[in-house]
Amino acid sequence: MEVNKMLAYITKVITNMPQDWLNLTTHRLDIYNEEMAKVQFLDQFVQLAKEGNSSTAALSNLPTAYDYIRLGHPLSCVLEWVIGNINGLPAEQVISFQSKTAPILAILRKNLLAHRKTLITYTKELPSAFDIDVLKNIYGFSFDLKKVDSPADVESFNGSTIFISQQHENSAISVSSHIDFYVNMYEELGSVLLINGADNIHYISDIQHFRRRETVAMTPHNCLNALLSLVQLPAENSVTKNTTEHKAAVLDLIREVSGSETTPLVASSGLSVQYAILMGLVHDALENHKGKAIKIVVPPNCYGGTNDQARRVAACGDAIEIVDLLVDGDNDMVQSIDHVLEQIAAQDAIPYIIAEIPTNPRVEVPDLQKLRAVLSAKRKTDTGSQAINSVFILDQTFCPNVHFLGDSDVLSSVRTISFASGSKFPS
Repeated sequence: MEVNKMLAYITKVITNMPQDWLNLTTHRLDIYNEEMAKVQFLDQFVQLAKEGNSSTAALSNLPTAYDYIRLGHPLSCVLEWVIGNINGLPAEQVISFQSKTAPILAILRKNLLAHRKTLITYTKELPSAFDIDVLKNIYGFSFDLKKVDSPADVESFNGSTIFISQQHENSAISVSSHIDFYVNMYEELGSVLLINGADNIHYISDIQHFRRRETVAMTPHNCLNALLSLVQLPAENSVTKNTTEHKAAVLDLIREVSGSETTPLVASSGLSVQYAILMGLVHDALENHKGKAIKIVVPPNCYGGTNDQARRVAACGDAIEIVDLLVDGDNDMVQSIDHVLEQIAAQDAIPYIIAEIPTNPRVEVPDLQKLRAVLSAKRKTDTGSQAINSVFILDQTFCPNVHFLGDSDVLSSVRTISFASGSKFPS
């Protein structure tokens, strides 16, 4: 579609869009076809654009884009389509992120596993959250850095080249043939990744998977503001004007519900905070227990995202290994933890246990007194020295008001990090 015509259409879409596009963070089952969820919305939206139909009724009848904002939503799909059109790229080669660093990490992880070199080029400064030392020494990523004046200065490189920019205009991005991935940082909004060249199409599924498992798409409100910027309209501030007060209220409510006085950390999704927990523990182990193996203990039948994420973390580090925690059939969680921890203690390794209470989808709860006893037990290595205590990573999404961690609560004597995903409740 011709760019000016497309932007005029998008201006009407913004005016007429259903409020669900901005306020609903999970899927409507009445218009959700899981097998077609990644393509059906955009296919039908593009047809409306060709017809010039921007009525609220027509937009409301479009099928749901995805099932959670981790995977995307109507406004992220529209934003990616618009940016793709401006730059002559198919929408699937444009991926939005709430995070500024996540698209870079997604490429670095794929290249780490593919043993492919990466050059990161940038103008001005790197994002403040881009910690070079942590990414190289803890995440295990390998890359070179080069500051340039413009994309035209990026030279040929034997590997993947990433270019980071702060450009926000609705003009086409000047992408050199030497640039494989263009990361456009939006101040306060997130980032948009453009995948350049037919040779890089195979990256799309892995980058989308990284977004699904480790972060979220740019949020609906931020996508709206990005679209408003592209059509040169003022930003929508109604949602953000009370952000400070809302965040403080959320933290107070979490403390009230959980019964904990600890300051909570809030992330973009349950899986993103779980990723932060895992990588934080890996960081601690590599710094404070040098040379020891790291064992991530996870039930093979627990939530698929948890299992997949843990295995991808392990794949990136030679010192990290997955240990299956058998809880199916005749296997009891407490007995299985006891058995696994004895084995890990004998090896003088570091145990990190990820468990759901209740389990999803079986909705089982272990004997909590026995669980505390097993997790608190002192164990010995094969050489007779004191084994390293486990850290219990507790996903209590389906019982966030149960008090596990207070001074008088059941896991008070256990090294535990607890988290819950709020996105499950409206779903």
